Amino acid sequence: MKLDSLPKIKGSTHRHKILGRGRGTGHGKTSGRGHKGMKARSGGGHRPGFEGGQMPLYRRLPKRGFNNVNRIDYAVVNVCDIQELEGKVFGLEEFKAAGVLRSNAPILKVLGTGDLSRAVTVKAHRFSDSAKAKILAAGGKVILIEEKKATGVAE
Repeated sequence: MKLDSLPKIKGSTHRHKILGRGRGTGHGKTSGRGHKGMKARSGGGHRPGFEGGQMPLYRRLPKRGFNNVNRIDYAVVNVCDIQELEGKVFGLEEFKAAGVLRSNAPILKVLGTGDLSRAVTVKAHRFSDSAKAKILAAGGKVILIEEKKATGVAE
């Protein structure tokens, strides 16, 4: 059974509330907003997280740790992952197609966990020393991909 095949249960869906279409509808004049006040005005209401002047939860809870703004997220592949895949040439696109990496993986780094018994060509942005040694020892090639530098200046 799937969610779209479930039957509609009587009373589970409600009619859309039509506002500001006269007194006969029951939602005329003030359109269900009451008289005056912050919530009656356009754009009225408080911001998300506001607790009526009480110190909000996001300020009451302690902040822990350190978030590095310059952190680089690597998509990591081990040598043993390459051994299991079919093919001779591997790069970011090949790993994504094989389902080893997620589709939005930014920068590829190859690590040296596991063994490699065949010659393969690997294209990546970074290689660990052990991964490079294992690929070359198996008779393969290591190709370093240049990263595009993100600059704040518009060209």
